[in-house]
Amino acid sequence: MVMASAAVMASGLLLAGCAGSDTPGGDGTTGSGSPAAAKAKVGVILPDTKSSARWETADRKYLEEAFKTAGVDYDIQNAQNDKAQFQTIADGMIADGVNVLMIVNLDSGSGKAVLAKAKAQGIATIDYDRLTLGGGADYYVSFDNTKVGELQGQGLQKCLDDAGKTKANIVFLNGSPTDNNATLFKAGAVQALKAKTDSGDYKVVADQAVPDWDNQQAGTIFEQMYTETGGKIDGVLAANDGLGNAAIAILKKNGANGTIPVTGQDATDQGLQSILAGDQCMTVYKAVKKEADAAAALAIAAAQGADTSGVATGEVEDSTTKKKVSAVLLDPQAIYFDNVKDVIADGYTTKEKVCTADFAAKCAEAGIS
Repeated sequence: MVMASAAVMASGLLLAGCAGSDTPGGDGTTGSGSPAAAKAKVGVILPDTKSSARWETADRKYLEEAFKTAGVDYDIQNAQNDKAQFQTIADGMIADGVNVLMIVNLDSGSGKAVLAKAKAQGIATIDYDRLTLGGGADYYVSFDNTKVGELQGQGLQKCLDDAGKTKANIVFLNGSPTDNNATLFKAGAVQALKAKTDSGDYKVVADQAVPDWDNQQAGTIFEQMYTETGGKIDGVLAANDGLGNAAIAILKKNGANGTIPVTGQDATDQGLQSILAGDQCMTVYKAVKKEADAAAALAIAAAQGADTSGVATGEVEDSTTKKKVSAVLLDPQAIYFDNVKDVIADGYTTKEKVCTADFAAKCAEAGIS
């Protein structure tokens, strides 16, 4: 399996791809580099802004930086969770002559249709962050998503142990059923908690997916869980920070926040603040810059007709076709109160954004300077 070192190799290839490129395109225009760079054009379709803030605040920023540095023409658009718009954007990019198309699918069905159109035109394809089942993308760049779930499951157990709860009623608030990553997160978490659930120490009293990762729906779903269990919930396995915050809002409404561990993912500013406040027990940090840099390096190499084997050195199996997909898989990191500072030190966010007035004392306690 390829770990975070893959991003280092990717960065090296990216720098190699920058050679001879004198004028990076500040607005997505091609620089005056080599002939290969001059005709290279990468299209990127991001999924939405509702499921996570990362797509616009992190992924777009880091991808743009990488493409500009390499002097490669690019077009990054966001489908805003609209499948028809996703198709329209893809059609436009193909018509505009991209020779690499990178997508974060909304679901595998619509993603597969877009990949098929691109492949029919001889365009190299990259699944970014989410694998399109049955899509046959040439490459896949993501984190080890099963491990993300394992870290969440381990985190929930750690937080329950720290609270002295050896017996617990737990609930799963899962990601979108159309997102293969959500399936992998759930599988990893279930495996991590298997010994506890098999022994009967932990009882799963509710387990539900949240359509489209919609935080508002997550609040409604969790409130139903809380009501139906009579509030007898000891831990919440929430698949990301947005879902976790939706659960925390209901716990606050019932005066139970801070007493019931809640997990998360994405290390959002809000998620980190919830950890500092004691309302969320952990999140999973995925260093998006490493993922974006690896994907950009792969896209640039493919667009320029260069060797990609030094970047995509791993592989994953498409569970639909049973075929292997060349991949870059990076390592996620569990974040608790004591290492919130790691996310800030890595440059993913800033002290100013996280340590606002209400959290200044907690930031000092957590060693954030």
